[in-house]
Amino acid sequence: MQTEELSYQEKIREHQLKIKQVFREMSKVVVGQQYMVNRLLIGLFTNGHILLEGVPGLAKTLTINTLAKVLHLNFQRIQFTPDLLPSDLVGTMIYNQSSSAFEVKKGPIFANLILADEVNRSPAKVQSALLEAMQEKQVTIGEKTYRLDLPFLVLATQNPVEQEGTYPLPEAQVDRFMMKVYVDYLSKADELEVMRRMSNLSYSSTVNTILTKQDIFDIRNEINQVQISETLERYIIELVFATRRPADYDLNDFAQYLQFGVSPRASIALNLAAKAVAFFDERDYVLPEDIKEIASDVLSHRVILNYEAEADNVQTKDFVEAILRKVPIS
Repeated sequence: MQTEELSYQEKIREHQLKIKQVFREMSKVVVGQQYMVNRLLIGLFTNGHILLEGVPGLAKTLTINTLAKVLHLNFQRIQFTPDLLPSDLVGTMIYNQSSSAFEVKKGPIFANLILADEVNRSPAKVQSALLEAMQEKQVTIGEKTYRLDLPFLVLATQNPVEQEGTYPLPEAQVDRFMMKVYVDYLSKADELEVMRRMSNLSYSSTVNTILTKQDIFDIRNEINQVQISETLERYIIELVFATRRPADYDLNDFAQYLQFGVSPRASIALNLAAKAVAFFDERDYVLPEDIKEIASDVLSHRVILNYEAEADNVQTKDFVEAILRKVPIS
């Protein structure tokens, strides 16, 4: 029994070392976006989809493509445009003249990592087709349902710069994303490194495969075994309820701006993400700091503020930060 337990602990240690190797491999190609890589891995290991938002040129596409290579996963990039159809995404039935029968042609959704580039540029019916696949892990073509290959992770990007000709994701659909990650500009040192690399026309970089699909499934199981105390479980619930009833938590300054608080998906995502943060830090238990570290990414896009908040330039991130300051751990 002790030998089995030791073997299990050794396996966990091996996976934690491999995760650190993933970050090193990613840095061969992507400079200064460790925060984004960290959040993408948390999403992958907890079966949660990620919404990325940032101005163009911050290596969002490059990061996801490189991650697929490092993890040896099938990758598909889908450029969302106003004329895109659901069949362009999931596939369709085509007529084969030689066999005089209809055959299924599967769409790009049949991959492990999906980059939904500028998802807010496509109409609602295409967004719905994507979100259905995210939720059900299956698509229906004709009269037959097909399971998607696991692991299956959607990484959607939004361009906040151009709003003309876009179809913003409805709040209820944004809630299906586990986290919304804001990708910021690089530091001066990192941008200098990027400039030096990319201005060298002969520069090329290859990455090694670190994790297999089985490793990913094993890591998911190991994260699931990370312990979270009842006190911290209740703390998560208090954070969630503070977004719904801010006046009860002495957050009267924000109560006037609130339209809707977060859904129950937020408490589930916060629990899972905090376990992943603890696992990355080589712990088998969750600390309050783990919850606080991930809270903004999990909660901000789920809080819906009113027009008064927009007029007063109050953002959901400010609200979440105020909640973290006010809500105590009982």
